[in-house]
Amino acid sequence: MGKKVAIIGAGISGLLACKYTLSKGFQPIVFEASSSIGGVWTETIESTKLQTPKALYEFSDFPWPSSVTEDFPNQHQVMDYIQSYAQHFDLLKHIKFNTKVCGLEFEGPSEDELQSWSLWGGTGEPFNTKGKWKVTVEDKKSPSTEIYLVDFVVLCIGRFSGVPNIPQFPLNKGPEEFHGEVIHSMEYAAKDYESATEFVKGKQVTVVGFQKSALDIAMECSNANGIENPCTVLYKTEHWHVPDYLPWGVPMALLYLNRFSELLVHKPGEGLLLCILATILSPLRWAFSKFVETYIDKKLGLSKYGMVPKHSFLQEISSCLISTVPEKFYDRVQEGSIVLKKSPKSFSFCQEGILVEGDNSGPVKTDLIILATGYRGDEKLKDIFVSPTFQYYVAGSPKSTLPLYRECIHARIPQLAVIGFSESISNLYTSEMRCRWLAELLGGTFKVPSIKEMEKDVKRWDEYAKRYTGKYYRR
Repeated sequence: MGKKVAIIGAGISGLLACKYTLSKGFQPIVFEASSSIGGVWTETIESTKLQTPKALYEFSDFPWPSSVTEDFPNQHQVMDYIQSYAQHFDLLKHIKFNTKVCGLEFEGPSEDELQSWSLWGGTGEPFNTKGKWKVTVEDKKSPSTEIYLVDFVVLCIGRFSGVPNIPQFPLNKGPEEFHGEVIHSMEYAAKDYESATEFVKGKQVTVVGFQKSALDIAMECSNANGIENPCTVLYKTEHWHVPDYLPWGVPMALLYLNRFSELLVHKPGEGLLLCILATILSPLRWAFSKFVETYIDKKLGLSKYGMVPKHSFLQEISSCLISTVPEKFYDRVQEGSIVLKKSPKSFSFCQEGILVEGDNSGPVKTDLIILATGYRGDEKLKDIFVSPTFQYYVAGSPKSTLPLYRECIHARIPQLAVIGFSESISNLYTSEMRCRWLAELLGGTFKVPSIKEMEKDVKRWDEYAKRYTGKYYRR
């Protein structure tokens, strides 16, 4: 019998990991806490659509059906596509639904021995006869717990779910001071469309944040309430949200998603010639960025609303922060059903709503506050380990990127991979490439370098990320 591989999560990455480990003769067991596959697509805002053109979000061996003609399919079309993929490759029988993994514990050599290793897993191999992972799972329907012993673990738990990022506030300045209701966007997304509309209808809503969820929620509030009860969007930083992927009629892929665009940036491990070439081509790098920026400004009228970001589009796309702006979003701003309010420093709560530091115009009066402030994916990833040492390893320093070699494995955590945590412009593509890479590693096609070499490589890519993404390097 093939070795057992536990895959945690049945989103895109989990399904891909299941398919590719099966192709190498392993026995995957997929643990999914919810009752459905699809990851973040199972609970999302009704109006949310795919954030990249569907051509950039497609399994390599399973094309979109011809019936989907839109460039940006809606959430129902995306879910149908994912489910069709799982059914086509007969993956559902390997998934245990409503099964939450409570903890991962490595059973084998002591932590002192692990720290003395110079090769990943002690031998450089992905499997070790001396070590197993103990996976403790909870049946959410019973509830009861069960323990599985497996040879390898693939964590596919993502970073945009589970643990909401709630800002910290000084004493007497937090949500408890507000006489209305405060929720996180995760709670809003969990509601069905009718419930969500009814929830915000007739209320003055303030949405905190300026990423995709914040914009989508603001649009839904605008649809429900119009100018009678305008929705306030409280934001800290302007962003280059794109109206489409065709700046001035040129496909963005021709600018940023090809081999030539790779020559424009300095990368770890490049030779002297490539380094010189990237330096010589730096004006072109700047020109591409300005080309896109002028289009977005023109198309959305950002200058008119004082919403032109201070950072470049290159930094935005390098940080994987770009998303499509909802259609007619700035038309709603112009008509007054959406109000943009900047909070450059900090804000706090009061009885009537929100106080913005440095703003003397008084509180932002509101009935409902929705915190679209993201998630603590690093906490979710860390907390799944029983060992404090492994928790420390996987989280890394808050001043560096997540310390994963090839964005897949940690040099000092044996027999385990993390897939789908690091962001990219096309998460499906990168997850599939990493799953194929991992399957070949598990199948013995190649070996990884020594622990020291892997850690050096991680450090080099950390420096690269900081060069091009600025403060968003942790993504």
